[in-house]
Amino acid sequence: MASIPRTVADIFGDYCCRRRGLINALTHDVDTFFAQCDSDKDNLCLYGYPDGTWEVTLPSHEVPPVIPDPALGINFARNKMSRDEWLYLVAVHSDSWLLNVAFFYAAYLNKNQRTRLFNLINRLTNVVENVKKWNVVQNTPRIDKSGEASGSNSRIPQKISSDGPSKTTSKIVEDSHMESEEEQEETPCGRCGEVYQKNEFWIACDFCPLWYHGKCVNVTTTMADEIDKYECPLCALKRTKA
Repeated sequence: MASIPRTVADIFGDYCCRRRGLINALTHDVDTFFAQCDSDKDNLCLYGYPDGTWEVTLPSHEVPPVIPDPALGINFARNKMSRDEWLYLVAVHSDSWLLNVAFFYAAYLNKNQRTRLFNLINRLTNVVENVKKWNVVQNTPRIDKSGEASGSNSRIPQKISSDGPSKTTSKIVEDSHMESEEEQEETPCGRCGEVYQKNEFWIACDFCPLWYHGKCVNVTTTMADEIDKYECPLCALKRTKA
């Protein structure tokens, strides 16, 4: 059984992973998600998990539940609204649930720690904003180099250091469809919480959605070039406790 997040960094990491799962459900995996929310089934919930995955399933049978449950019965409204309106409704409930879980874990933190946690979370775009961005991208024709209209979005955002581009992971390529220049600039460091500034060297963890200042995790650009898959301190700690 996974350990319960207790520190600001652990709770924020948990929030980021659950958020990523929910965003994927409502964007990249939206057709699968839509099909699983059969209105003829019982009360279904959309869960985001600490490993970055998602699941449509029944609510917990435990009373009280280990963590707060998401909104019940999201499937019942599916056929009573337009697809986009229904997805936005699910996204709103998903954002509410993410904050609910984060501050459920944060109950034992002090005032300053809770403020720091909220500020970290508030620097990220929420699920609703990402769903809106996804719909805009999907509905906007793209122009490729030959001048032909295209529906793909091939831009790959990178954090740039003074020595050149930092390491880009396959996960970041996948997530690039959801990022804008503004979102890159608001990315918080998973260690210190400061946001990304131009020409800083950052490195992405290959096992969670977090980015870090190289200096915060003692990784230089030379070291990054030699790393096949980077595991951040938070993920390394979780693995040793598993």
